[in-house]
Amino acid sequence: MPDPRYDALLFERDGAVVTLTMNRPERRNALNRALEADLTDALRRVRDDAGVRAVVLTGAGKGFCAGADLMSFGGGLTGDVVERHLVEVYGPIVELLATMPKPVLAAVNGVAAGAGCSFALACDLVMMADDAALMQAFINIGLVPDAGSSWFLARQVGYYRAFEIAAEGARIPAERCRELGLANRVVPAAELLGQAQAWAQALAARPTFALALTKKALHTALVSTLGETIRAEATLQRQCVESEDHAEGVAAFLEKREAAFQGR
Repeated sequence: MPDPRYDALLFERDGAVVTLTMNRPERRNALNRALEADLTDALRRVRDDAGVRAVVLTGAGKGFCAGADLMSFGGGLTGDVVERHLVEVYGPIVELLATMPKPVLAAVNGVAAGAGCSFALACDLVMMADDAALMQAFINIGLVPDAGSSWFLARQVGYYRAFEIAAEGARIPAERCRELGLANRVVPAAELLGQAQAWAQALAARPTFALALTKKALHTALVSTLGETIRAEATLQRQCVESEDHAEGVAAFLEKREAAFQGR
């Protein structure tokens, strides 16, 4: 089956890696109905495609994602509309990113603001261009963090820093994001996409079945007691022990060769 074509999203496959590029550069990739629908569909496709073993999420042009495009709501921006949109549209996108059974890497170019920041933080790894920034812009228009931002921020940087970031609504430069633990790596802007895709290719060659369960283990640990976490790890480890990747890893170790993992 050919790869899908979208109106507001670019879908590029290179071996086991798919790069999803939000493609509304004239609006700094602000989220409208078309981009939201395209992104939701693409994330479901790559989730269910066993041939995809790593995903890169980035933005076209000079920005990663400016958050919600308020113009797309027309004159219907009411509390009820916003609440429903967050639950029914942004929520599923964030959960698709966070629970994807394969690594998802955000390649942040320019500014990731509002819900765009949430999307970046929902990924497993964040690589930022040296001129990029994250921004919790909600407070600047009298709003609270949404699309999971408060969940990710509080767990990544702790309550005090999370409140400071949310209350000030300022741009957080890439290097400061790395210092705070909001980004893994900062690279020259011209090298961002190439380095992100190379990292994704390296991840795709890893035992991605175990990486998917590692994500489950870490998310469980965030909301569980130590005892609950140990029991969850044991269940996940049983699945890994019974996987083809584990058998291949052991065989490769004993035979002193590189393992050829298949993600199953």
